Amino acid sequence: MVIDMTDVYFDNSATTKCLPEVAALMTHILCEDYGNPSSMHKKGVDSEKYVRYAKETIAKCMKVQEKEIIFTSGGTESDNIALIGGAYANYRSGRHIITTKIEHPAVLKTCAALEEQGFQVTYLPVDSQGILRLTDLEKAMTKNTIIVSIMHTNNEIGAVQPIEQAGELIKRLNPNTLFHVDAVQGFGKCRIYPRRMHIDLLSVSAHKIHGPKGMGFLYIGEKTKVRPILFGGGQQKGMRSGTENVPGIAGMAKAIEEIFVDFDAKVEYLYRIKERFIKGVSHIDGVRINGPAPRVGAPHIVSVSVQGVRSEVMLHALEDKGIYVSAGSACSSNRSSAASTTLRAIGLEKQYLDSTLRFSFSLFTTEAEIDYAIGCMGEIIPVLRRYQRG
Repeated sequence: MVIDMTDVYFDNSATTKCLPEVAALMTHILCEDYGNPSSMHKKGVDSEKYVRYAKETIAKCMKVQEKEIIFTSGGTESDNIALIGGAYANYRSGRHIITTKIEHPAVLKTCAALEEQGFQVTYLPVDSQGILRLTDLEKAMTKNTIIVSIMHTNNEIGAVQPIEQAGELIKRLNPNTLFHVDAVQGFGKCRIYPRRMHIDLLSVSAHKIHGPKGMGFLYIGEKTKVRPILFGGGQQKGMRSGTENVPGIAGMAKAIEEIFVDFDAKVEYLYRIKERFIKGVSHIDGVRINGPAPRVGAPHIVSVSVQGVRSEVMLHALEDKGIYVSAGSACSSNRSSAASTTLRAIGLEKQYLDSTLRFSFSLFTTEAEIDYAIGCMGEIIPVLRRYQRG
């Protein structure tokens, strides 16, 4: 039986397909309930109800308070508010920040900017599986440490960090240190409870969970001091001024609602197709899997290195077969040839640094697509390897 595959999308860590019910709700709001939520008339009140309901939805799934949710334009803005706002609100207590070498550019570049402003940043290493060693974190902590920022799930190799243990350690060593977690890749794939995990600040982006692009939120714990970095009309209690993106907010809330229905079954499905993919490609000569074991890492991300084949060549060869993957983080690569900081951090051999692809799945991914991709890779990798050697 020949399977016709013309649109096999395995780049869900870059962005996901919007759920039909999310798109329908957003269209309705854009065309019907389009009032400004700050307006006092009925149109404004109707619009504000969507904002309130979204806060209720998000707060419920994380077991936090509604007032602790701030809507943003996405993960990058949430990270910036957390780090810049947290640093300047607490600089009298110290100027030391701790993060890891495998963070998203939204964290790494923000930390670099803070260094230029006189803050000291410690970049912690990770092991060969991409996991932070808690002993390194403990050694780095000082009485002047005001923020620790650790991503929940790495966007390239799917390493899931020991967030709860890190939170316990941070608060034991210095209760005043803010703990920020970039949960852009982890939210909707793992259960995250900020209070239980000692998290003060948590960043999330809607378009990674079948919601709209340009939408996200930042959890700010009730007693957490953060200075706003945007100023204007004082919306969201002055923490993030600007007219709320009501269609985006409602669409994100709808996506979150849908994701947490039969959540465990959905996560199990992702793990199952991930394991099916890994088992299939591991039989191809010269292919290696990077990062943690399948059930230890995130359920939706697989990093694959192909010996003797450049990632860009492999990417386009798969594209010719209707298979769409990534050569790394969409945000960090920006079509550049710079080697991944994550792959360097885990000590990946030089021969693989430019021969690695990221496959990331979603609930829309089918077993037939997985099998098709495995078959295509088995066919084209030997051909590409011979061609490049020649």
